[in-house]
Amino acid sequence: MVKLILASNSPRRKQILQDMGLIFDIIPSNYDEKLADNIFSYEKIEELATQKCLDVVRRIDKDSLVLAADTVVVLHNKILGKPHSKDAAFEMLKSLSGNTHSVVTACCGINTKTDRAALLSTTSYVRFTSWTDEMINYYIENFNPLDKAGSYGIQELPTHYLDKYEGSFENIVGLSPEAVEAILKQLQFYHH
Repeated sequence: MVKLILASNSPRRKQILQDMGLIFDIIPSNYDEKLADNIFSYEKIEELATQKCLDVVRRIDKDSLVLAADTVVVLHNKILGKPHSKDAAFEMLKSLSGNTHSVVTACCGINTKTDRAALLSTTSYVRFTSWTDEMINYYIENFNPLDKAGSYGIQELPTHYLDKYEGSFENIVGLSPEAVEAILKQLQFYHH
């Protein structure tokens, strides 16, 4: 019996897998997510997701399917990662205000029993309303922008902050259930 392992400490990803009815263990990846630069490419974040996955694969027994993901917010082809300070979060949110940006999640699965891997990226689009400085400060003070790519979590945005989104909502939160299903199927992992 192959067991499923989520290589992430994200409470949001955990919730998404639970909502899918999956039974899994959590072994967070220790892979250092440093990027050489902030120019976006699918290869770059797919490589991050793959390295996170491999980090956990190296530490566990065989007969597991490890799932890892990396989510980035992209504006004008630049990656907006997790901000290092409230000032950085402010600048990031100000740049996103009134603009459409994309949210890309790369998901990697490795089945250690069959030594097969699968990789899939999902892109969604988000448009914020125009935020005043007061709105930005309110968000920073009341929500924790520092642990989130792009400084925000779509699931906690107050009313009037979000104009619209296109694509998978869960993908913007951190993991697309459709992508997970596709990877599990590709790696011949069946759950009921």
